[in-house]
Amino acid sequence: MAHETHHGEAGEHSEQTHIEMPAPTFWPMVFAFGVALLLAGIVTHWAVSATGFVIAVCAAFGWWHDVIPHERHEEQPIEPALRPEPILVETRSVVRLQLGEGGHRRRIPEKIHPYSAGFWGGLAGGTAMAGLACLYGLIAEHSIWYPINLLAAMVIPDLGQASIEQLRAFNGLAFVAAFIGHGVISVLVGVVYAVMLPMFPKYAPFWAGILMPLFWSGLVATTLDIVNPAMNARISWPWFVACQLGFGLVGGFVIARSTSISTMQAWSLAERAFLEAPPRDEK
Repeated sequence: MAHETHHGEAGEHSEQTHIEMPAPTFWPMVFAFGVALLLAGIVTHWAVSATGFVIAVCAAFGWWHDVIPHERHEEQPIEPALRPEPILVETRSVVRLQLGEGGHRRRIPEKIHPYSAGFWGGLAGGTAMAGLACLYGLIAEHSIWYPINLLAAMVIPDLGQASIEQLRAFNGLAFVAAFIGHGVISVLVGVVYAVMLPMFPKYAPFWAGILMPLFWSGLVATTLDIVNPAMNARISWPWFVACQLGFGLVGGFVIARSTSISTMQAWSLAERAFLEAPPRDEK
């Protein structure tokens, strides 16, 4: 079977009789030969290096004139049967994707958790954290009021200088201050979790429940040692970290299990103005 040579696609023919190609030159090989002699003279004789230098310089000037100021070309004839035809451009309409269609130009995250999920997640995490703190009080100090009074010392400075017996005893004012403060902070942190969880990659509850509590524990340990050294000495930091992890894992799990809602980035102006019904999330 004879070998067939294909020159372009069918229908690609033109009226050109020649094609312009770069002209061949031998100066690069001469230049390489001169450089080889130049290096060979290092281990032989200086005359060999001198000869190589002269050859390399002459070849460099010859190569230079082949490409500068105008590159040399030569025309190659084209066989009539192999002449390319002009390519005909077919006019076609382009279908453009709308913003959000098929994920086009979507900003991450596409779905977020409602603030209500952060509220309930913060309460759940705060409950788990309070339970672990009371467990520590029973085991280490034989009183559930010790961690409560210690938490209230953040807003009641006198408790920071109280004795161990006073911290173990019930204090109504300290209980109210600790209850309100712990609840408010838990809800605020829960809302922050609801905003941050969609930005995490896979296993968001795990990473948010581990990384954020460890970061927060390190921040509190650093600042509390400067602000209130007496209180810092009374905190059991392993239990403090355990309580923070309990909050992060429980709160993150509750928030992650909540229903996600799509952002408004793909909505039209009429949908954002509620003149038209927005698209429903696919289940």
